[in-house]
Amino acid sequence: MKHFLLVLLLLVSSPAFSQDLAVGQPMPAFTVSNEQETIKSLNLKGKVVLINFFATWCGPCMQELPQMQQFWTAHKSNKNLVVLVIGREHSQSEITAFKAKKGFDLPMYPDEKRTVYSLFATQYIPRNYLVDAQGNIAYTSVGFEQQEFNRMTSKVEELLKRAQR
Repeated sequence: MKHFLLVLLLLVSSPAFSQDLAVGQPMPAFTVSNEQETIKSLNLKGKVVLINFFATWCGPCMQELPQMQQFWTAHKSNKNLVVLVIGREHSQSEITAFKAKKGFDLPMYPDEKRTVYSLFATQYIPRNYLVDAQGNIAYTSVGFEQQEFNRMTSKVEELLKRAQR
């Protein structure tokens, strides 16, 4: 019995059984909506997509979001890039108030019941997923470190150059 439980524990904790999406996997199908628009992931093929999951109470998220805002400001005119900043367990009214308080114009979407988040991961924020123009996960990160954020934005630039060819 002990042996069976040990094998079961190893299987369940194995990365193969993890629900967190990894590089190379396809982006799952989902829909996000805010006051201005509804985005369906199935309509994003051919674009580079940066998905950020955050919460307003999350310290590392509060470090990362101003960086994300700067990135968005520099790239929002690029039609080959879609940025989705998704508030895990936040309502539209919370997102609207947060954006106003922080002065952000990032495209933010509520995910009050973790409907979208649960397709990508089981825990931890901030969390980023970068999707290539073919619809596959090209980069992932958890937490916030400036160096890691810089690596991610460099990868975005690389994917955008490929998408424009």
